[in-house]
Amino acid sequence: MRALQGLRGPRAPSLPLLLLCFLAAVRRSLEDGLSTAAPITSLPVEEEMMTKAAPITSLPVQEEMKTKAVPIISLPVQEEMTTKYSNLTLESHSISMTVERPNMPAEKNITLERPSNVELTCQFTPSGNLNAVNVTWKKGDKLLEDNYLVNATGSILYTQYRVAVINSKQMGSYSCFFGEKKQQRGTFNLKVPEINGKNKPLITYVGDTVVLICKCQDCLPLNWTWYSGNGSVQVPIGVPVNDKYVISGKHANETRLKITQLSEDDQGTYWCHAIFELGESEGHVELVVLSYLVPLKAFCAIAAEVVLLVAIILLFEMYTQKKKKPSDDGKEIEQGEQLKLDDSNGIENSGPRHRKNESVGQ
Repeated sequence: MRALQGLRGPRAPSLPLLLLCFLAAVRRSLEDGLSTAAPITSLPVEEEMMTKAAPITSLPVQEEMKTKAVPIISLPVQEEMTTKYSNLTLESHSISMTVERPNMPAEKNITLERPSNVELTCQFTPSGNLNAVNVTWKKGDKLLEDNYLVNATGSILYTQYRVAVINSKQMGSYSCFFGEKKQQRGTFNLKVPEINGKNKPLITYVGDTVVLICKCQDCLPLNWTWYSGNGSVQVPIGVPVNDKYVISGKHANETRLKITQLSEDDQGTYWCHAIFELGESEGHVELVVLSYLVPLKAFCAIAAEVVLLVAIILLFEMYTQKKKKPSDDGKEIEQGEQLKLDDSNGIENSGPRHRKNESVGQ
């Protein structure tokens, strides 16, 4: 019998298909074995384990630790201070120091008349490693812990302190210290302008009128006040008493105190106080009041000295004359005796001559 065309028996699967099935089964079994033997921890779990095992300090915390060790204020803080007092003028001053002059502290005087932003810079050239130099700032004896920067450029170490001087509390001495083997120090002295009085005493006489003057060079004080010195106490001179005191001034930078009908009680020290926005300054004038008997006494003393000198000279002349008179009398006697001898010798000599003449005549 012939088999019917179109009817076929079951067909065996092809070789590629069997290989694919085998690889899939092997892969699934491998994944199941690894999952059971060693479960893999995901990334969040690893981060949690690392955090619990060894906590790592973040960068802001490290910066905070550095800030505690060496106090350095960032620029935003100084910019905030500058912005707060942006209407004030900025004054910059600097001091340079080296290890070649360890026993010579650098010092600079800064005169401030009105509120200002002050920038103080110290420059130091150390002999060793810059990182081994400790930098500190002090106001008087008080340690300052903020508002200053530390920077290094090449072999030079810089530190800068910025302060807004708005009243007398910020005035005083600011010092920078560089600690190496021998500590270096630089000092800035913030003070108000000085008042110029009179260095030498002003001498006048009883009954006269005197004018005392105090000046402030290149500055304009807000107010002037005069005081008279009564021992260690200063007595303010205010409302005029019987027109004895008159306070005036041609310019704002000077003051004048006019004192009339002077007496010996008016002599002493007179103080002039100038008031500024940042503090006070003072000068003084020494006044000496003499009576007219003082020059008369001096004249009498000089006249007495002259009379005494003339008397001494006259007495000396009289003494020398008396001493010379006996010697002169002795000389006159000797001269008289000498003349007598000469006369007698002349008579004796004339006798023989006369006899000789007579013999010749005979």
